Amino acid sequence: MRVLGIDYGDSRIGIAISDPLGWTAQALETITWRSDVEVPLKRISELVEEYGVKTVIVGFPKNMDGTVGARGEKTIEFIDLLQQRIKDIEVIKWDERLTTVAANRTMYEMGIKKSKKKLVVDQIAAVYILQGYLDSKGKVL
Repeated sequence: MRVLGIDYGDSRIGIAISDPLGWTAQALETITWRSDVEVPLKRISELVEEYGVKTVIVGFPKNMDGTVGARGEKTIEFIDLLQQRIKDIEVIKWDERLTTVAANRTMYEMGIKKSKKKLVVDQIAAVYILQGYLDSKGKVL
């Protein structure tokens, strides 16, 4: 069973997908959108169908002190819309603190050019979110 990871943002949404066994996360795509939330909801629905996803992990931004701010409230609204759109999936909020920092560090270490960073940072953050969830499940060979 595959799991989808989402790094939600106001203009870009990073998407990651697990391998069929649920051990590793891979970057899949970035959904670019502006004001019509139907755009990402439609694409995520297509991906859920295409990959047979039963669980979606959405990065949930918290302040460093653990409180939920405006960004977290927007994410909750998006999760609600996602659950209304796709009825038969489990949606789990996952603490995403510092995932973008880690994604930027990874891109720096990989030598990704500044011009391309914007295109992949959200995907890499989604990979960190999803991999954190998968690791917490403790699958052992």
